[in-house]
Amino acid sequence: MTPLSAHVLQSLRDLLGHHLLTGTEDRARRGKDESYHKARLPQAVACPADEAQVAAVVQICVREQVPIIPFGTGTAVEGGTVAIQGGLCIDLSRLNSILRVSANDMDATVEAGVTRIQLNDYLKEHTTRLYFPVDPGADASLGGMASTRASGSAAVRYGTMLNNVLGLRAVLADGRCIHTGGRARKSAAGYDLTRLLIGAEGTLGIITELTLRLTHIPAATAAAVCPLRTIESAVEAAIAVISSGIPVARIELLDAVQMGAVNRYSQLDYEETPTLFLEFHGSDLAVSEQAEQAGQILAQHGSGPFRWAKEEEERNKLWQARHDAYHAARALRPGSVGYVTDVCVPITALASCIAQTRAIIADLPFPAPLFGHVGDGNFHVVCLIDRDDEKELEQVKDIGQQIISFALAAGGTCTGEHGIGLGKIEALERECGESIEVMRAIKKTLDPQNIMNPGKVLRI
Repeated sequence: MTPLSAHVLQSLRDLLGHHLLTGTEDRARRGKDESYHKARLPQAVACPADEAQVAAVVQICVREQVPIIPFGTGTAVEGGTVAIQGGLCIDLSRLNSILRVSANDMDATVEAGVTRIQLNDYLKEHTTRLYFPVDPGADASLGGMASTRASGSAAVRYGTMLNNVLGLRAVLADGRCIHTGGRARKSAAGYDLTRLLIGAEGTLGIITELTLRLTHIPAATAAAVCPLRTIESAVEAAIAVISSGIPVARIELLDAVQMGAVNRYSQLDYEETPTLFLEFHGSDLAVSEQAEQAGQILAQHGSGPFRWAKEEEERNKLWQARHDAYHAARALRPGSVGYVTDVCVPITALASCIAQTRAIIADLPFPAPLFGHVGDGNFHVVCLIDRDDEKELEQVKDIGQQIISFALAAGGTCTGEHGIGLGKIEALERECGESIEVMRAIKKTLDPQNIMNPGKVLRI
């Protein structure tokens, strides 16, 4: 790793003033994410105030061949912010303005550093009836969510970031600023550069602004919880609910290990058996009907008591176990780090893929709870390992590869929502075959010096 030269640091300092950070603590906070990947620190952190400053910073880095690592909130789980070649981190948190909201058009334009909760709090105050529905769990930045093509538990009803970004602005690897897409709800104009940049994980450019599709806050919401005897019957029941045409907003599965974890972590008293969590959106009458229909279907699959509620306080109580799932899993082994798998398969293949997965995690010497967004075929295993134990790390990497093999054989993908980052480059090559070369050609055309988040997504 070549240190940033004094004249590069001075050029950046002239541009950014005290918003160029070189202290160890500032660099350490941005040299890691929530993943098992070990931290690697950038050599400095730039905190630009607007797109023009982002472009100016990139131009300096291009001229001096300095690697660039974009940073949002650090809540991702695939090592996307780890500075494996040193270089400069560009922290976009100061680009945090909500630029425009149109209630009638149901869209908004925001800077990339605006977080999901910040936007929804603003919409609640100024529109009363609209919100942004993509919810990955963490209060991530919207630019980061777009860069990783994030989704979450509501994707079965509202889609992912791919479906909810209408257009964007980005700074490319030569410092050019471009805009893609727009506010129209459909377009046949040229190549879809918006979708090219969504999910590129900062390897093709830095997203600075987003135009987002908004949705109505439902008039009523119902939440439900239902235990089942086995994980197989729970998956089959979930598939039956989806296949029935009931427009569920969320349908989540927690296995018995995960239910035990949330009972201890959140002081709950759920039965420690595979459990489905459901949510329904619509009119007051519609959500009641949907909940009752779902309960009838689940009963046919040997479910336990089907509890549902429409009042917010009671809904929150019912769903607390799902909301606390990741932190509860981490608490099963204090001091551990989570190695999180993230495959997604067609829902008809979900039962067999989960069964294969359970067979290879059954006798692990450390906890490995399973949960997922079963409404769209996406599930996770959280293997809780000692970060410094190379044997455990190699063991879970092998398990991760086996689970990916199960998913690919079923017509699925190696990542439903977390992205590729550092750890899934080989898996992406297995999944995409010859099209990897097309991706490499795009990367080399837009970033010939390979300075945009090098070492992530593609092997260059």
